Amino acid sequence: MMKNIFSTLALCLILGSCYEPERDCEKYKTGAFKFNYEINDTLKEGKFIRTEDYSIDYYENKVDSATVRWFNDCEFVLQDINGKTAIHYKIISTTDSSYTFQYKSAVKDPNKKLIVKTGTAIKTN
Repeated sequence: MMKNIFSTLALCLILGSCYEPERDCEKYKTGAFKFNYEINDTLKEGKFIRTEDYSIDYYENKVDSATVRWFNDCEFVLQDINGKTAIHYKIISTTDSSYTFQYKSAVKDPNKKLIVKTGTAIKTN
């Protein structure tokens, strides 16, 4: 009886460790997207259009632009046009209409703790 429990548990662990979320990143390299974000406990919606080379963000009645540099199909850096900030993005899973990503500062500051956040973008076109 105990041997069967261990065998079943081992099988579950093996099968569970083989699972990888879907990552069809190629179809999210360009397009129009929307996403939700929170500022001071207020949920807001932002939109952006991304081409192979640029990302144009629309949020809080502002427009911001950045260059896009892809490392591979699922990772890229957005560099502010003015060169002040750079954010590293990694697509961690995709669906038929959205992708979930992690993002963090691309510039390492030894005096600050690196904060990694997660978000979801929905393709609108």
